[in-house]
Amino acid sequence: MNVEHELNELFTRYINAFKAYDMAAALSCYHLPCTLHTPEKIAYLQNEEQFKQEFIDIFTILKHANISRIVADKSSYQYCQKNTLDVCINWLFYDENNELFTDFSAFYHIANDESSESIGKIVSVVSHEIENAIELAQPFKIT
Repeated sequence: MNVEHELNELFTRYINAFKAYDMAAALSCYHLPCTLHTPEKIAYLQNEEQFKQEFIDIFTILKHANISRIVADKSSYQYCQKNTLDVCINWLFYDENNELFTDFSAFYHIANDESSESIGKIVSVVSHEIENAIELAQPFKIT
C-alpha cells in the first residue's frame, strides 16, 4: 500500500466533493458513525440522514461564500496504530474573487478496513485555527 498515494486520492475526492457540493462523494470519504468537531460544536453523525443534514449546512455556507478554490496548504500524517492514521491538513478556501474566505487546520482520524490493503475512511475530524496546526511525522502532497 502506498499511503501517500491513497491519502492523495482520498483528499482529492474530498476536495472535489466540496467544490461540487456532491453529497454522495462527501459521504464516500467518511465512516458512519463519525464525529465533526468545530470550535462551535461537536456533531456525532450516526447515519446517512444525519450526515446529509450536517453537510447541507456546510455546503450552504460554502455556496453563499461563492467558494471557487480549495487548497490543501500543508498536509502530514502518521500511523496511530496498525489500522489507523492521523492526518493534519491546513485548508485555505478562496471565493470567486480569489479572496481568502477562511483558513483552518483539520486533524483527521482515519480507520483502515482490516480486510483491505487500502486506507479507510474518516472517522473523526477536528477543525481549529490554523495557528494551532501540528506537523505529523510524514508530509504528503494533495495534488
